[in-house]
Amino acid sequence: MMRKTTFVAGLSFLIMGYGAYSGEHWSYHGKTGPEHWGDLKPEFIMCKIGKNQSPVDINRIVEAELKELKISYRPGASYLVNNGHTIKVSYGKGSYLEVDGTKFELKQFHFHAPSEHKIKGKLYPFEAHFVHMDKNGNIAVIGVLFKEGRKNPVIEKLWKNISSKVGEKVKITDKINAYDLLPKKKRYYRYSGSLTTPPCSEGVRWFVMVEEMELSKEQIEKFRKLMGGDTNRPVQPLNARMVMKQD
Repeated sequence: MMRKTTFVAGLSFLIMGYGAYSGEHWSYHGKTGPEHWGDLKPEFIMCKIGKNQSPVDINRIVEAELKELKISYRPGASYLVNNGHTIKVSYGKGSYLEVDGTKFELKQFHFHAPSEHKIKGKLYPFEAHFVHMDKNGNIAVIGVLFKEGRKNPVIEKLWKNISSKVGEKVKITDKINAYDLLPKKKRYYRYSGSLTTPPCSEGVRWFVMVEEMELSKEQIEKFRKLMGGDTNRPVQPLNARMVMKQD
């Protein structure tokens, strides 16, 4: 019982930090960039040797009779932090993704620019990841791709709270529901992958939305300027995996 409790607690720490693994120096560029992650620390070895890594280029697609995702979100964005790798929004209790007969609680969401996933070779300017965990520590992530277009009102509310000071938590005063950052149609691609930042742990259920969302060029550039450039891990080999698409 103690071993299981410790395991879940460790995963809880991991998921809350997903987007920036605390206490270890890694980056998206140079000698601490993605191609070197697996050599920075023994705990990061899966970034180097893993066979089911994320993100991927979604191009080996099988149409499948996948069930609709049961998404039950309510307003719960509590605070955001610029952790030096992304803008991470922590979420309060009570919002869930139900899949495979299991409830996964929404813990946080964060962003990447440009996108981490590609669709048949196409890279998007922006991507959001909604990170969930079940009671046993299993992780499920919803990915939403964004194209350049109209100003996104939810992103606008979040961006006004951004601090340029790395590590500073800013309380969100606006009532923000993460559901409003999801497309109306919830068709999705599904595959088994990993966290896209160190330690690149595998066994993550990935659900990437087929339909895109929009945000403005100014909103994209504000994020990129704050992050100092690209914040995406390059796509990883699919190897023996197939990507299922909800028909």
